Amino acid sequence: MMTSSEAQGGGPLQRLRSSVRERPRLQRELILFVLMTLFGLIVMPFLIWFASSRVLGPYTHGQDLHAGPFALVADYYTGLVHGSAVFWSVALGPAVLILLMRLFLAAWRR
Repeated sequence: MMTSSEAQGGGPLQRLRSSVRERPRLQRELILFVLMTLFGLIVMPFLIWFASSRVLGPYTHGQDLHAGPFALVADYYTGLVHGSAVFWSVALGPAVLILLMRLFLAAWRR
């Protein structure tokens, strides 16, 4: 059953899309950068754990030979707090990748 807002022109996803498109370009770019940075901070450690546990075997943490994903996440955030460039490149990687892709496409169109 459709709600009144869906009958008037779209669901929540369409309303979100139109809301974002109405914002100034700089604000949209900032929202995209924040979302991609959050992706790098929250989702990437779990993706890394999943892929590496399938390819390399279980993640070991000190004496714990079968540490789970949260042990990797704890080590990841510890690396971020200590300022390790490797951990920060993983955290900022998705945002930088999207930025470089958008710059490449903008240059390609000219």
